[in-house]
This record gives sequence, C-alpha cells and structure tokens, in this order.
Amino acid sequence: MVKIGITYRLFLSILAATCLAILCMFIIMRWNIDRGFFQYLNSMAKDEAEFIKNNLERDYSEHGNWDFLRADPSYWIRYTAREQRSTPPDKVHPPKIPLIILDAEHKPLFGQPARHGEVDYTPILNNSRTVGYIGILPPRHFLSPHQFQFLRQQKLALIAAVLGLIFAVMTISLPLARRVVRPIKALAMATRELASGKYSVRVAVTSSDELGRLAQDFNSMAMTLEKNEKARRQWVADISHELRTPLAVLRGEIEALLEGVRDTTPDAIRSLHAEVVRLHRLVDDLHQLTLSDLGALTYRKEDLDPAGALGDSVRTHRAEFTRKGIKLTTDIPEECRYIFADGERLRQLFSNLFDNSLKYTDAGGELVVRLRCGGSHAAIDFEDSSPGVPPDDMDKLFDRLYRVDNSRSRSSGGAGLGLSICRNIVLAHEGTITAQPSSLGGLLIRIVIPFEEAGP
Repeated sequence: MVKIGITYRLFLSILAATCLAILCMFIIMRWNIDRGFFQYLNSMAKDEAEFIKNNLERDYSEHGNWDFLRADPSYWIRYTAREQRSTPPDKVHPPKIPLIILDAEHKPLFGQPARHGEVDYTPILNNSRTVGYIGILPPRHFLSPHQFQFLRQQKLALIAAVLGLIFAVMTISLPLARRVVRPIKALAMATRELASGKYSVRVAVTSSDELGRLAQDFNSMAMTLEKNEKARRQWVADISHELRTPLAVLRGEIEALLEGVRDTTPDAIRSLHAEVVRLHRLVDDLHQLTLSDLGALTYRKEDLDPAGALGDSVRTHRAEFTRKGIKLTTDIPEECRYIFADGERLRQLFSNLFDNSLKYTDAGGELVVRLRCGGSHAAIDFEDSSPGVPPDDMDKLFDRLYRVDNSRSRSSGGAGLGLSICRNIVLAHEGTITAQPSSLGGLLIRIVIPFEEAGP
C-alpha cells in the first residue's frame, strides 16, 4: 500500500476543497447567466408584444374585423414591429419574436398555438370588449444564431476561467502545503532526536500561531528534559561521592586494624561506629526522600495544634543547644488554631531544622523559633545567627545534596538532604517553605501551613 505524505495529503485536500468550491461557483454562475440572459430576452419580447398589441387594437378599430390580418399575417407583423419600421423593405426579415395571435374564440390568426400553460395571453380590446388575444413563446424556444453564439461564448469563457482557477490553485497549493508542513517535519525530526537522548535539540519558532506555540512548548519540554537529565546525572554522581567517602574511611580503618597498624581499642571501634552511623543516616535520608518523591511516604493527618507540636520539639532539642553553647529563644503562643497535619512528619520536619541549626550555627550564637497564628495560616520561623548564606545560594538550599561551600561543608554538616526532605513534608501539607537572610546574621527558614478549613 502506497503511503501518501502529509504534504501531498494537505495539497490534495486544498485542491479538492478548492475544486468543489469552483464547481459550485461554476454551476451557480452558469445558472445565473442563463437566467439573466433569458430574463433580458423575455423583457424585450414583452415590450415588443405590447407595441404590436397596441397596433392590433388600432387597426382592428379601423377595419372592424381581423380580415386584414388573415389576408397577409406575416406582412402586417413585419411592418408593425417596432424594430423594423425604419428598415428598408428589401432588408426586412421575419420577426425575431414568435407571436401567437388568437381571435375572440381562441382560433389562431397568427402562429401556432402552444401547449397549455406554456404561454400567458394578453387580451386585445376594442371598446372595452375582448376581440382577441396575443401571446409570446418563452425566449429559449426562438434564440437567434447570434444570441445562441453569444450565450455559448459566455459559457466557454466561464469554463476557461474555472480551468484557469484550478491550474492556479494547483500551482500555488503545493508550495503552500510544503511551507505549512515544513515546521511539522522539523518538529517530527526534533522529536526523534529527543527520543534518542539528544536533549539539547531545539526547533526554530517562525510564527506566533498554533504551530509556533507548539514549537515553543516543544523547546520548553526539551529544556526541562535536558535539565532533568543533568540533575539525574549530578544526583547519581553526588550519591556515589557521598557513599564513597564513609565507605573509604571504613575500609581504611578496618584494613589498618587487620594489618595491625592500629590497635583494636574502644576509640577505634567508636570511630568505626561513627562512620557506620553516618552511612546509615545518609541511606535513611535517601530512602525517605525517595519515598517522598514517589508519593509513597505515609501521612496520617489529623487536627493538630502546631503550638504544642513545636513546643515538644523545642523541649527535645534544648539540651543539645545548651551543650553546644547556642542560645535557644522561643516565641510560641500557648495555643493556636488547628492545622490538618501528620504529627510524626511535623516532628521530623522540626527535627531536621533544629539539626540544621546545630550543625551550621557557630558556638555562642543564637536560634530564635517563632510561631505566628493569624489570618488563614500558621507561620513558623527558624532564625539563627552567623554564619550566613550568600544570597545567590538561597534558592539552592532545598536542592538535594546541595551545601554551601564555605561553612556548610561535609565535615561539619550532613549530606545536604535534610532541607530537601523538609520541603517535601511541607508541600505534602499544602504549605510553603522559603529561605532568606536572617537579621541575626545567619539564615531564616520560614514555613507557612494553612489552617484547617472550618466545616459548614
């Protein structure tokens, strides 16, 4: 089976639609030419018949009967026709209008009677008395050679115009179809390249119509896929690097113990244990983040007082801040409007933020925890002191495995997954989490969670 490309299908569609329109136009124009031409002839014939009728009424009044017409009908008609009164006798030809003249008893005086209903007769009057009838056949029955030739030329000209239009459409529609299909072919080729993994492919946007918007959407999709592919590769590389470091440390220390370089002392065991705990924490964070991304992280939401949940977390972590010499200040109301939330996930959220401040706030610094209950949401602030975060890095803090190079490094911090987990938890509660510079010189993390809507 032969496959016809979209270019030729579009060409044939344009050609078929145009030919159909031209055919309809041809039929209508041909009908209109015939109708207009015969209406013109019929109007002329009626005028001529009216002129002859007046002459017949005048001559009948003079003679008192139809004997003058019965004697030589054609001679009288020729010399009473308006168009031939000024014509020399030797140039006179039979009238172009076939008249039918009947006497008062409908007996023919001139011409052959037509079929019933074909001719409309007009009465001939003498002293308000009907003495005869005059009628005229439809013009299509008596076209002269010149009239027939004129009508034929008009139809031939119409046919020539139709053929010329079809040829013009065939000449124009194929390049037009190719022009219309060109961006579609470019999109199809780019789609094949995108499917093969070439995410850098882009198509030119040459118009602002639907095809132009489709090209823009394709470019946006390709850009997103390219960004996601880079993020995936970076993610794999970062995960490999994060896992390699504690494993390398474990391997080195274990090999040192096996070779006798180090003694198996409690300090050596504690060092190994610390690396195992660090590795376990990293794997657990990755597992939690993966479950959250897949939507498999379980949430058991209920009506919850955010002030109580936040106060419990503060009491749990206060001792750690005291040991590190960081002042923990709170501004939490005794009670607040309820939110629809999972208490366990909120404790995980607060715990990650407290751990983040413990890791990245200098000794002797301060952390301020605030809760504001107003309007339609609860706002929770974690504001710590120096070191701060450069403004350009604020939007990247919630990216996976991202750490600020200067102070928030691997040696003092974690794997850079805590804030990513926090973001997923907040989003699961239909809230927002943002980072901005702190007035204390450090970082301000603001969480906004909507209140539970009141029932009807």
